[in-house]
Amino acid sequence: MERILSVEEMRKSDAATIESGTPGRELMQRAAAGIYSAVCDSFRIKGPVAIVCGSGNNAGDGYALALILNEKGIKCTLFRVTDKFSDDGKFYYDKCIAACIEDRPVSIDDLSSSSTAGTGAFLFDGYAMIIDCLLGTGFKGNVRSPYKEAIRTINAAAKSGAKVVSADINSGLNGDNGMGREGSVVISDLTVSIGSYQPGHFLGMAKDCMRKCANIDIGINPVPDSGMITELFTDRDIPSVIPQRKNLSNKSNNGYIVLMGGSPRYGGAIRLAYLANAAMRSGAGVVKVCVPSSLRAEVSSHILESTLFPFPEDENGEIAFDPHLTEELLKGVKAVAFGMGIGRGKNAGTLLRFLLSGYTGRLIIDADGLFLLSEIMKEAKERDPSSDPLFSSPADVVLTPHIGEFSRLTGKSVQEILSDPIGLAAGFASENNVTVLLKGPSTVVAIPDKKGSAHIYLTDAGCPGMATAGSGDVLSGIIAALAGYVPSELYPICGAHIAGRAGELAQKKYGAVSMVASDTIGSLPDVLNAFCG
Repeated sequence: MERILSVEEMRKSDAATIESGTPGRELMQRAAAGIYSAVCDSFRIKGPVAIVCGSGNNAGDGYALALILNEKGIKCTLFRVTDKFSDDGKFYYDKCIAACIEDRPVSIDDLSSSSTAGTGAFLFDGYAMIIDCLLGTGFKGNVRSPYKEAIRTINAAAKSGAKVVSADINSGLNGDNGMGREGSVVISDLTVSIGSYQPGHFLGMAKDCMRKCANIDIGINPVPDSGMITELFTDRDIPSVIPQRKNLSNKSNNGYIVLMGGSPRYGGAIRLAYLANAAMRSGAGVVKVCVPSSLRAEVSSHILESTLFPFPEDENGEIAFDPHLTEELLKGVKAVAFGMGIGRGKNAGTLLRFLLSGYTGRLIIDADGLFLLSEIMKEAKERDPSSDPLFSSPADVVLTPHIGEFSRLTGKSVQEILSDPIGLAAGFASENNVTVLLKGPSTVVAIPDKKGSAHIYLTDAGCPGMATAGSGDVLSGIIAALAGYVPSELYPICGAHIAGRAGELAQKKYGAVSMVASDTIGSLPDVLNAFCG
């Protein structure tokens, strides 16, 4: 795992490191050296290099970098949009002037004429690389002039072939949530995070603004501020979560799981096929697929080795609740995935209430199940404001909403969630004693702890091609499979990471436009073979 610090935690960590005896100028020098090394790892540096600087320590990193480039014999020019400096930044700026590095103050008129020209040629013609040192991770709100024009000029120059590197984070991007105003965020070929990743390197617009992101360690010791730990789940963490298979084992060791959903009106057969096949490819011992009886023949032709468990259905073709059949279905079952295409009728709601009140295994709720859950919670609150059907459930509940579904569950607007996905996911998880897996460009998983807070995990695995019908069903199938045989509570984030990596492989083969959800399933064996043998 890699620690991720909020902007405020990073600020306090930086200050604590300086107070403990490491001068700020030393940290700035280390940052510049790290940026130079990261750039060399990614590109062959061809001069000249334009370093575009603002007023703070982010600009100071640029001035210190200019000195390194100059020492390496790489021509560089400082483009300053302001005459303001931080104290440490001024120290390195003065050194640049003493070293006769070209210093070029630029006006709003210079920037405006270049940004509207569409090529950036006025300022950056002939520059092979542009270093963005305008705004650091502390930026919030709207980008104002002259920074707005400078960002647009950088992006215009990039279209004519210049490589763009952002120091710390792309200027115009919020370090805590990865949001910014389209057209006012630098689009980089490489972003070099300094000291620690921030959430904004992964959330919101980040993946659309950064083609590559790397972090450099400059000796800043993290000082958690909120008491809530956030970590990045990586490929290296998969083997520590998924146990190695033993020769002396059988299907029961790998978990009996139930997938409960499907109805004729919601593409039941295909959705359940995605679920079942994803679960089997992810290592489930036995998958019991609970379907309305009318879907039995259709589903069976689409799925791999699974056990069909038909239920009676109501007048709408949706599963009709039968307590005796349900109890029979759940015997010896370690995990249940509920809600994918199940419909939103009364019977489905009764079935979910039954699971929430009586099932003691792992319960994954998705899709229609999340809609039904929001109605159940609303009704419970109306009857008794202190009641909470989630908090009181004996099941180990995992919710897998996308932003819209989470909006319905929380009563928060989509914009509010995008502004604080980590805080809201953590709050809902701790208040309701459930794990929240919030789907997005990067998945956020909040697992409640015993301190009244939550532990946060992020994975940036995934790709645009996964924004297609059925991808959520594939994810639920993977998570349900892992829930059946993985002891660690990290199985939801591990499942999301595996799904993302499989989707990336599928996109490489079929392209972002042409890939479909079943292509992700087809890539699961390659991912699991790579990390689990």
